[in-house]
Amino acid sequence: MGNEGAVVGEIFRDPWGIPHLRADDANGLAHVQGRVTALDRAWQLEVERHRAQGTSASFLGPEALPWDRFVRRARLSDTARRCWDELERTDPGTAEWVRAYVTGVNEGLRSADAPEFTRTGLVPGRWEPWTPLAVWLSTHILFAGFPAKLWREHITSRLGTDAVGLFAADGPGTAGSNGWLVAGDRTVTGHAVIAGDPHRFIEDPGVYQQIRLSCPEFDVVGLAVPGVPGIAHFGHTGSVAWAITNAMADYQDLYRERLRRTGAGVEALGPDGTWRRAARHTETVEVAGEEPVEVEVVETDRGPVVVGGPEGLDDGVPEPGEPPPAVALRYPPRVTGDLGFGALLPLLRARRVADVDRAVDRWAEPVNVIMAADTEGGTLHRVAGRVPVRSAANGTRLVPAWEPGYEWRGWHEPPRAGLADGVAVMANQRGPASPLGVEFAPPHRADRITELLSRRHRWSAADMPAIHMDTHLASATPLLTHLTTLGVPPTTPGNPGTPAPRPGATRDAVAEPAAAVGGAVSSDRVGGRAPGVVPEGSSSAGSTAAVGGAGSSDPAGGSGVVPEGSPLAGSTADPDVPAPNGPGATRDAAAELAAAVGGQPADCSGVVPEGSPSAGSTAGADGPVPGGPALSEPAAALRERLAGWDRRMDAGSADAALFAAVRGAVVRRLAAHPAFAGAAVPPPYPEIFRPWLALVPRVGHALEHLLSAEELFGIDRREVVREALEEVAARPPAGTWGDTHRLAPWRALPPTTPYDEPGLSGDHDCVLCTSPVPGLTDLAARGPAARYVWDLARREDSRWVVPLGASGVPGSPHHRDQQPLWLAGDLVPVVTDWAQLTKETDV
Repeated sequence: MGNEGAVVGEIFRDPWGIPHLRADDANGLAHVQGRVTALDRAWQLEVERHRAQGTSASFLGPEALPWDRFVRRARLSDTARRCWDELERTDPGTAEWVRAYVTGVNEGLRSADAPEFTRTGLVPGRWEPWTPLAVWLSTHILFAGFPAKLWREHITSRLGTDAVGLFAADGPGTAGSNGWLVAGDRTVTGHAVIAGDPHRFIEDPGVYQQIRLSCPEFDVVGLAVPGVPGIAHFGHTGSVAWAITNAMADYQDLYRERLRRTGAGVEALGPDGTWRRAARHTETVEVAGEEPVEVEVVETDRGPVVVGGPEGLDDGVPEPGEPPPAVALRYPPRVTGDLGFGALLPLLRARRVADVDRAVDRWAEPVNVIMAADTEGGTLHRVAGRVPVRSAANGTRLVPAWEPGYEWRGWHEPPRAGLADGVAVMANQRGPASPLGVEFAPPHRADRITELLSRRHRWSAADMPAIHMDTHLASATPLLTHLTTLGVPPTTPGNPGTPAPRPGATRDAVAEPAAAVGGAVSSDRVGGRAPGVVPEGSSSAGSTAAVGGAGSSDPAGGSGVVPEGSPLAGSTADPDVPAPNGPGATRDAAAELAAAVGGQPADCSGVVPEGSPSAGSTAGADGPVPGGPALSEPAAALRERLAGWDRRMDAGSADAALFAAVRGAVVRRLAAHPAFAGAAVPPPYPEIFRPWLALVPRVGHALEHLLSAEELFGIDRREVVREALEEVAARPPAGTWGDTHRLAPWRALPPTTPYDEPGLSGDHDCVLCTSPVPGLTDLAARGPAARYVWDLARREDSRWVVPLGASGVPGSPHHRDQQPLWLAGDLVPVVTDWAQLTKETDV
């Protein structure tokens, strides 16, 4: 690193405060990257260091304890240390580069002045050489969605194996990433364009850091992960560019263990029938404001035990005749001692797609789909990462550790794919990674991007933001199809058995519902953030809207678990007690809706009168067939209005708000149906897994499947939809979709002055993927964590944007200055001319 006090490199800034860094070599550049990250993101780095070590409750309090327990039990920091030791042994050059980054971080933290340190009384802690590996692991440990196996086990035990396909949704946070590559023969320049947007939890500070890294070996712009050196996911070297999406591969397994205590410790029963000693120790978790908590850490030959133990679950009672529950997690870096950091420097040095291809051969996790293109016309579309070869049963459920046949037997060869008509599109759908996964995202986002790209033959980089911002919601079809049949005579003259079309009905609205029960919803998780949870201190936290209200905005934010102390604690989410839906949801709103289409307002009391068409519903097998009780005039008016809706989830659309309200009411009524009563109470697994086990989010994200299935446990879905329509017609939302569909970023600490978070366009199955949790909240904790357009003709014509800004320091002019652009679909130019940059300092 040179002599003490010697200049290592330089920091420049563009007009948006984005750091552009220069140094004489790669290690010096890593040092400067670590330093500038500490200057811009000191508080974020401190939070991530604690989260990776399982010590965040020491300053965030008991709310962070479930995550810390999981980190300790899963042995994340110990795994990171193992991986660091292996990196030093097998790749000392990369290890030295990582060490240089850490030196820069520690140097920058010494002069950090983030206001959160003053508020909490914390002093930034020291980073160790293995800390970046721990941050990477803790950020991505939940990406493969292993808790979904707990859900499948639960729903199978309550409703049978058929329910697994019906509820095919990988967790309550439905988001993934979009990415598309357009080859040179389909662009106006003759050179490829890559574009997309990763969908993650929107955090403040952001999960991606716009940065430029330049030294004699390479000059790369891209999106870095704060706390990790280099540019792993999205980068442009000038001659080659790459991007990733989550492959939705299944590469983590859960094993049921049989454990017993002995005088020497704990033993686990192996597949050969032998009891073997398990590693065991206890750790102490400090909790701000409370007594420390002891955590027992047990690890069998399969992996660390993350659920239960020798005595079973803390709050559970074993089934009669069953051993106490204990579940071990097996994940690749714990087995191999490799997190794939050996790919990071080769990616920076890449000049052609062949270089990217060789680099990602060393990728480990998360398992991604990589798309790359270079200036010579080369393209790449492949899967990268480690997926174990094992029994198919391992991918779908918990498997018994004491029986043979479930061991890992090597690694799959990563699949490859080509382009179709000069285009590759990935949006977490079934694609090249299909042989490696169980559940994938529905095809709607990928199909829509493909359709949009097919509308013209030549594209430019400047055209891509319009695709980013597309709000068409294809998954609305099954619900709209059910709506078309309500109160409609069963036949039309000359066409017996055909539902009568309504004025303005779209073709899709009367099409057969897609019976895509095999689809799934992606889970591209930021490690440990409970899916959809609205952070304390958000402008959305503390909302008094009730769960039962049509289109309500619930501060539980989609986790399916109402936080203790929330205004909703103890709510029974009664679907028959509608609550106000946003500002001004009054009796007058119902009158306005009816008047808009010539109807009359109904009783807005929220009580279904005895003898009305909504009273006394009967259950029975059903399909979307015409007929049924007559609708009230407001409900008929609402149905006609939705029949003419353009299916765009625009923030300014009142029709989108009405659809979302009906959808939410349907979800709540289905979840409250007696047929699902057994599934409504999750098993007493650790709190960190509860979001994956909550019924309302599961119904919300599987609604398309549940409404399209031939039969649904005897539930009269037509009646459920009719009751939901009547509920919303009686008390419709008075505003637009953006009034309730608002951004809800995750923050470790609430801001001193709450922000007025903006309303959003989009929905979970739109290309503009801003994810509410239907039936629970319209708030969006997830969405595009960045957008990028990489132009291979001229790198300076590339564009990028993040939801907030380049700085993580509240009050900085660059803390939130990109948000207006992000909301509008605009992007920031990638500046490559050093003369247009402002030099900040030597390092």
